Amino acid sequence: MAKQAPVTEGLTHNESPAKRDSFRSRWGFILACIGSAVGMGNIWLFPTRVSAYGGGTFLVPYLIFVVLIASTGVMGEMAFGRATHSGPAGAFGFAIRERFGAAREKYGRALGLFPVISSLAMAIGYTVVVGWILFYAVQSITGGMASMQSAQDFAGLFEGVATDNTPWQVAALVIAFGIVSFGIGRGIESANKVMMPLFFLLFVVLAIYAAAQPGSSAGYAYLFTLDPAGLADPMVWVFALGQAFFSLSVAGSGTLIYGSYLSDKEDIPNSAKYVAIFDTLAAILASLVIIPAMASAGQTLSSGGPGLLFIYLPTLFASMPMGNVVMVVFFVAVLFGGLSSLINLYEAPIATLQERFNLKRTAACLIIGILGLVVSLAIQQIVSPWMDVCSVYLCPIGAAMAGIMFFWLLGGDFVKSQMNKGRKKLLSPLFFQLGKYVYCFVTLFVLIAGSILGGIG
Repeated sequence: MAKQAPVTEGLTHNESPAKRDSFRSRWGFILACIGSAVGMGNIWLFPTRVSAYGGGTFLVPYLIFVVLIASTGVMGEMAFGRATHSGPAGAFGFAIRERFGAAREKYGRALGLFPVISSLAMAIGYTVVVGWILFYAVQSITGGMASMQSAQDFAGLFEGVATDNTPWQVAALVIAFGIVSFGIGRGIESANKVMMPLFFLLFVVLAIYAAAQPGSSAGYAYLFTLDPAGLADPMVWVFALGQAFFSLSVAGSGTLIYGSYLSDKEDIPNSAKYVAIFDTLAAILASLVIIPAMASAGQTLSSGGPGLLFIYLPTLFASMPMGNVVMVVFFVAVLFGGLSSLINLYEAPIATLQERFNLKRTAACLIIGILGLVVSLAIQQIVSPWMDVCSVYLCPIGAAMAGIMFFWLLGGDFVKSQMNKGRKKLLSPLFFQLGKYVYCFVTLFVLIAGSILGGIG
């Protein structure tokens, strides 16, 4: 059985817990994790999946998988990071050392670079997308889209943006790194304390507006109608699993690195619960805006992705009363969701540079920022296949690696001791069994199913 080591053993040789930045409050950490989970999957994919797979019928397996993944993978990655006070490289090195001895720790650190590189690759692709969102948010505020009415108008606009959006992409990256350069407490936590409440507030306003439109009741009827026969379709379960898995951001990097900034006093299972609740709420809010709005126009949602966000929805909003105002609220809210995810994705590579080379945060941010800028500009026109590789292959592999390291290599005694830190009541022993034998299998299933089907989330 793996023995439990002091948390300082999980650190690099040039870092200590006293010097490491941290979240200043419990809710600051929770909001940051919510921000990392809330993203484009909630907005442009979840409503599409709900529409394609039976409305309320899809929600049943989705909620089951959210509970499963949040209570195993999300909690495990948070605890793994906190136990080692390190990013993926240090955490994986710690696990290998504990199981196989100090001589092999270097192999664990090398393996830990995989989720770090995956996070950077995803961040680079996401930079392109957030650049698009920033352009649309500014255009909606300044009235740059006021004269557009047809789908052809918005399709032409997006075609130009997707071809070359350099100024806005640079601006998005500058904003993101302006936040992360201030560190965890003053930067990431403070930004999410503003962006996440505003994100939910703006989407609630949009949901109320959509509810007031004639014909919107048809959207609600579809969204919350359960057809038990639909649950017999295995694809409903496969895509519900994919949606839950990717929405909760388990990839062996972002959640793990945020967990590394936590104190031992924090109750991780309780924090994971709130992350799951608000991430699910964000997805449902997006559906409560998009599906009823489309129903009021006598239309159904047939496709998602960038086309939904940047062509179809603006066309729909333009035809609605106060459409220009609706577009402002919508794209500002989406911008908050995109930025909160982007800063999380960049944090793992930034922290890894700091740990490995003893760099100051500003220097690490500058290096990763320049790399992110150069590569993101180079992939502007191939961002879709780039992101497909990240989501289909890199993220599930990173999640599987972290799960195996934590649940299999470190073992039950270590896992249980870490999960019970900061808790008044001991966590059920079932957690470890679910994490080891169910969650780790789920990560491999997501990888295999995604590879066969071309992506499931």
